[in-house]
Amino acid sequence: MGIRALLSKPLAAYIVQAQNKWAASPVETQQKTFQHLLAEGKNTLFGKDHHFENIRSHQDFVNQVPVRDYEQISPYIKKIIDGQENVLWKGKPIYFAKTSGTTSGVKYIPITKDSIPNHINSARNALLNYVQETGQSAFLDKSLIFLSGSPVLDTKGTIPTGRLSGIANHHVPAYLRSNQKPSYETNCIEDWEEKLDKIIDETITADMSLISGIPPWVQMYFDRLQARTGKLVKDIFPNFNLFVYGGVNFEPYRAKIYESIGKKIDSIELFPASEGFFAYQNKQHDEGLLLLLNDGIFYEFIPVEEYFNEKPTRLTIGEVELGKNYALVISSNAGFWSYSIGDTVKFVSKNPYKLLVTGRIKHFISAFGEHVIGEEVEKAMQQAMKRHPGVELVEFTVAPQVTPAEGLPHHEWLIEFARMPENMQVFEKDLNAHLQQLNVYYDDLIVGNILKNLVITPLQKDAFRSYMKSKGKLGGQNKVPRLSNDRIIADELQQYKLN
Repeated sequence: MGIRALLSKPLAAYIVQAQNKWAASPVETQQKTFQHLLAEGKNTLFGKDHHFENIRSHQDFVNQVPVRDYEQISPYIKKIIDGQENVLWKGKPIYFAKTSGTTSGVKYIPITKDSIPNHINSARNALLNYVQETGQSAFLDKSLIFLSGSPVLDTKGTIPTGRLSGIANHHVPAYLRSNQKPSYETNCIEDWEEKLDKIIDETITADMSLISGIPPWVQMYFDRLQARTGKLVKDIFPNFNLFVYGGVNFEPYRAKIYESIGKKIDSIELFPASEGFFAYQNKQHDEGLLLLLNDGIFYEFIPVEEYFNEKPTRLTIGEVELGKNYALVISSNAGFWSYSIGDTVKFVSKNPYKLLVTGRIKHFISAFGEHVIGEEVEKAMQQAMKRHPGVELVEFTVAPQVTPAEGLPHHEWLIEFARMPENMQVFEKDLNAHLQQLNVYYDDLIVGNILKNLVITPLQKDAFRSYMKSKGKLGGQNKVPRLSNDRIIADELQQYKLN
């Protein structure tokens, strides 16, 4: 056993013991975080604007600090860019994480000296939970690959700025540097396809044990490996036994990825975002991700159906219910205050608090009042694929067709198959039936002949890759929205229709 594997075991025991302690006192842990954030934030410009010195309770906070998204907090961000200190958090951010917004263009997300450990240590702790649970640690002594954005940073104002995954690359612990793949030079390549070829050059003969990345881009890496070698991934990397992923729901990609690997391996799901690292899978066979309650982030939860209300209900951790969809709102030591990150979650456990990521608050279809969400389309697809086990997906997205050339309006599912259904009409019918079961409003519209059954538009091989490349968003942390309430993406994908 190598030195990394050996030393990881006592560290894993220590981390999990500390984790279990705060997880056993969730309400008290969050209250301490809340009080600490208010104490640190009261002397900032934001804290003075919102009279933090008068806040004594969560209800006071709700009354004085409305929920914001990026557009509403951006005037404060501009002050930071212009050089002002103590705006959202003490001092200045040490980084801006640059990310794409749907309505705001590029977003600059502050990362502070106090918040950077949340991003770095959480990924480490997810791996240490795995070591503690399984006893497996030998993978730490072999080669590890992190498919990520470029670590090259520019500046916004005077603050170093780049993609979150690139920033995180600067903080990889020294003990993992020597076996991390790809090299820094390769990671700096901006063009994804050129970068992918270089990654394969560097890894194809390595003893890979862990591969981490967003599933669709990992699948592209696997496809290129197979094209070059003619082998399954397990035969290229016999010791590859752990897949770490996040960013999208794994289920639509699971069958294809495991087929490419050629064997079932362990996996760890993460819930990171530019605004913070919120949860990770701490048990191999438990449903849900452990919410990180002791990491400088105070959470609020808005019932999804109230999100667009003028004064929605804002619940704390002790008030949430199992099985209910909530919009996730955070206040943190990065300088966010009642900030809506745009994700929706659902709790599956309260002991400890574990959740599933169910979609995006702005990614839904409700052209006719059906309000279909990401969780529902992904579940419908998952259930249809169980009935048609030969079907394999590359990617899909869903949009409403309000003015079809003929017939009733419907939902159009644009799907790139790795393996097509034997009978597309039956698959389409089963998919529609599952969606009707999952969404009563959609069912009412079908039964009432307001909508007709969904329509599948099969797409050519590499359709989504070509689309993302055309938008300059190939690789890294970029992902296609699972569904939209307009036809912008759907209409652009029509050029890739399978004849």
